[in-house]
Amino acid sequence: MTTHIFSRRPRLSRREVLRQGLSGLGISAGIPLVFGRAVQAMTKEEKPGDFANPERILVVVELDGGNDGLNTVVPYGDDAYYRQRPKIAISADKVRRIDDHFGFHPSLVGFERLYKDGKFALVHGCGYENPILSHFAAMGYWHTGVPIAGEKLGWVGRLADKMSPEARENLIVNVASQQSLAVRSRVHSPLVFDDPSRFLRVGRYEQTPLFSVLTGADGSSQPALNFLSGVASSALKSAAFVRDAWAAYSTPVNYGLELPVSQDLRKVAALIDANMPTRFYYVQYRNNDFDTHVHQVDLHARLLAYASDSIHGFIEDMNRIGRGDDVAMMVFTEFGRRVAENASGGTDHGTATPVYVIGNKVKGGQYGKPVSLTELDDGNLIYTTDYRQVYASMIGEWMGVDASTVLKGNFKPLGLFG
Repeated sequence: MTTHIFSRRPRLSRREVLRQGLSGLGISAGIPLVFGRAVQAMTKEEKPGDFANPERILVVVELDGGNDGLNTVVPYGDDAYYRQRPKIAISADKVRRIDDHFGFHPSLVGFERLYKDGKFALVHGCGYENPILSHFAAMGYWHTGVPIAGEKLGWVGRLADKMSPEARENLIVNVASQQSLAVRSRVHSPLVFDDPSRFLRVGRYEQTPLFSVLTGADGSSQPALNFLSGVASSALKSAAFVRDAWAAYSTPVNYGLELPVSQDLRKVAALIDANMPTRFYYVQYRNNDFDTHVHQVDLHARLLAYASDSIHGFIEDMNRIGRGDDVAMMVFTEFGRRVAENASGGTDHGTATPVYVIGNKVKGGQYGKPVSLTELDDGNLIYTTDYRQVYASMIGEWMGVDASTVLKGNFKPLGLFG
């Protein structure tokens, strides 16, 4: 259920709407998916050919909570792994082997298939200098692409701004109950929704009279009210598109169990299938699920299965609708876990983590230097790949934008795409 539920407000006249503006009415906070910067610059629809690589789409999946990379991509060929994790390590005879040293967790059937098909890039040891172990702060670093406090815009948002300095409708979609910092943009207002079937349905909320005032103002002699009318009409149009796309969408592809992460990727597939002009989709595996401090073994196995099945299903669905070559996916988490297991059958907040890049155009394989399990920093892994090198690949190699202008520095791409 979406949290974008409007508060009760009295019926407002056009004069009151014009006097207060949308921000004065509190609607920018209540409907960030619709208004936000849209009240400062009217959007325009994207036209094919406006951008480099105009058909390409980037999908980002966030594994919230700090996924245990060592039990995801298991270094079964390293005795140090088993010494540090006598109870929770994945035995060598159960891993889905990638090579003589690494193998996927046994739950990662979908990832194994994608890897064998050459569509899965595994980037080892991603992190940054002076790592931080706070969920909030670490996720902020990954969301902004700037590992210092204070950056206000997300890396996806800045990428969108670089691609289009003019505000455009529906360039960014964030499937979530609230907007991620990663998609925060100076120019564009991300479309944020959770339940597409209930998304801004007219007549459902208390502020329906307000929308009637705004959308009925077209042709007014007052330019400001005309502007607000256009914004409101655009909002309702976008919401209707989402609802209709979801209602029309059907697929025979198996995404695994019907859980939030699989449902969210189905929502993305529905919009892509309906040709929504979105270039960036952002999906979160929510509620800190991967924060496995206690009784990790069974829980982590389930979480990995859900993620792997849904991601494999999504890639298969993109091929079914003929968009497989147009979509690339990046899967990340805010940090890994400590090398040693804890006394509660789990793992505590760590540092370096693998990142996964998936798609038909990806050059599958392993990238970056594997982390050492013996040369540690106070029990934590020492990163070997700056995470912004992955971003540089997504920005430059995939989306065709100068990554240095987005990332505020030069980071060498990894050559992830053919």
